[in-house]
Amino acid sequence: MRIGIDLGGTKIEAVAMDGGDILYRQRTPTPRDNYSSILRSIADLVGRVETALGKTGSVGVGTPGAASAVDGRMKNCNTTCLNGQALQRDLEALMQRPLRLANDANCFALSEAVDGAAQSASSVFGVIIGTGVGGGLVFSKQLHVGANAIGGEWGHNLMPGADEGRQCYCGRRDCIETYLSGAGLLQSYQRNQGCAENVQGVVADAEAGSERARAQLDDYCEKLARALASVINTVDPEAIVLGGGLSNIPLLYTRVPELWGRWVFSDQCRTQLLAARYGDSSGVRGAAWLW
Repeated sequence: MRIGIDLGGTKIEAVAMDGGDILYRQRTPTPRDNYSSILRSIADLVGRVETALGKTGSVGVGTPGAASAVDGRMKNCNTTCLNGQALQRDLEALMQRPLRLANDANCFALSEAVDGAAQSASSVFGVIIGTGVGGGLVFSKQLHVGANAIGGEWGHNLMPGADEGRQCYCGRRDCIETYLSGAGLLQSYQRNQGCAENVQGVVADAEAGSERARAQLDDYCEKLARALASVINTVDPEAIVLGGGLSNIPLLYTRVPELWGRWVFSDQCRTQLLAARYGDSSGVRGAAWLW
């Protein structure tokens, strides 16, 4: 039995899997600003899963950041109380067992590559476009972490063609995330006198016939195509799988592949752009697949 934990900003989710089948699922709110409470919540979730099923399992944890290759301490976490903490060491000490940890976007990519939308592809780039912008790389169903534990972190490259000077939480300006996240799309729309309060509102305006909203979604598709073209030119994956809230916009799957050929260094682009098979469950499933 494999147990997966998805350590999110608002909830911690646990699943138990047998093969690709989910046997049990449990969630608890994330105590965002209390590191010790997060440790106890994870241990408690695992205990509840194993008690319910009457057996123990391997445990993989998807995290909102990554472990430093220098000292193993967490970095780049938007749940900021995790940064600088030896999360794996502390969890293993508390639970008295070995664990495997990976970035949540890496877990998403692994899930979709192992038995999800891209299971037939030998090289997969998994993309999260939602509150933030993340990514993960999987080759032959094996996660690529990288020498600096930042494999797939395309969201903090410079947005091609950007010049607005948008401030990113990472300290840099005009990162891809500042344009392609939900907040980035909404900011662009509002700068163009759009009145929506969230991404769903932008999509609704477009569906209602707003030319301004339609133009904004076209602009978003172009920016996404440019950014993904840089990934294709570097990695040349067989498949790119989209997850996160913005992946639910149907237009992306037709328009972006029509556009990215302008920037892909090839006479044709055979890379497939796919919607995630498991949606919001991919992260926790991928954590289980770390074993």
